[in-house]
Amino acid sequence: MNEYGKSSIPFVFIFDFGMEKPLIFRISELEDNNIFFDINGIKNFHQAYPLSKKIILRKYPVKFERYKSAFENVLKHINFGNSYLLNLTFPTKIEINLTLKEIFLHSTAKYKLYFMDKFVVFSPEIFVQVKNGKISSFPMKGTIDANIENAEQLILNNKKETAEHNTIVDLIRNDLSMVAKNVRVEKFRYIDKIKTHEKELLQTSSKITGELPDNWKEKIGDIFMPLLPAGSISGAPKKKTVDIIKESEVYNRGYFTGVFGYFDGEKLDSAVMIRFIEIIGDEIYFKSGGGITCFSNCESEYNEMIDKVYVPVV
Repeated sequence: MNEYGKSSIPFVFIFDFGMEKPLIFRISELEDNNIFFDINGIKNFHQAYPLSKKIILRKYPVKFERYKSAFENVLKHINFGNSYLLNLTFPTKIEINLTLKEIFLHSTAKYKLYFMDKFVVFSPEIFVQVKNGKISSFPMKGTIDANIENAEQLILNNKKETAEHNTIVDLIRNDLSMVAKNVRVEKFRYIDKIKTHEKELLQTSSKITGELPDNWKEKIGDIFMPLLPAGSISGAPKKKTVDIIKESEVYNRGYFTGVFGYFDGEKLDSAVMIRFIEIIGDEIYFKSGGGITCFSNCESEYNEMIDKVYVPVV
């Protein structure tokens, strides 16, 4: 990243959650490797024809008992003070009448990635953006069905969601302070609307910014690495919380909850790899989850994890 940044060479990066298989490609290498992206409107593919069939999506989530066991282990660590917030996730087996390529081409999301017919991402969540020496992060925490009466007020006034969001904003502010100066919360808890094939969701985000040194491009890798993994899909404090995640989830997240992005030679844009569908063997899995705090209710968190299993094709 430092080498390409210093020479202003455009590249795409795809980093898994554990940084065990990080990938970097020049733009010219992507299509030959069957990798396609759309990063805030910057893309390397032609738009497809309109989808003519009705989407059929069936969900087969992990048993509640398995989720509850992991949840209780997380809550134990939170009560011991080992974590304040932890993003607990699981894979949900699905059946869907679309290919990964069709999901990629027809889904609506700010950030999309199709990777070698192995997985597809349609993420609404920005990780970091860098433009004109300014770094910005947009942690997204808090989800509610937009059709619920007074949904916006409910999510903004919810004690659990507020605590979760405050913790993540504080974590991201601290993360950016490791690589930038004059870090500040520029916009706090604003609402985004996300349309799915089933309904509309509301999600709360914040904007945190800081200033990078003039030579940031030649240090782009050194700046990026300390920010991983993304705080919104790990938790706080980050290092210990990641250990608890591995202990509780007992499965390999892989590229799910990693990050991907694009450097065009002058600016960088990236996303957290949530809303993630993966082919494992002969089966298809949708990986999803949510943040756990001391205020969390097990059944509500389990239902939120399932609610996030959707495709944004409308």
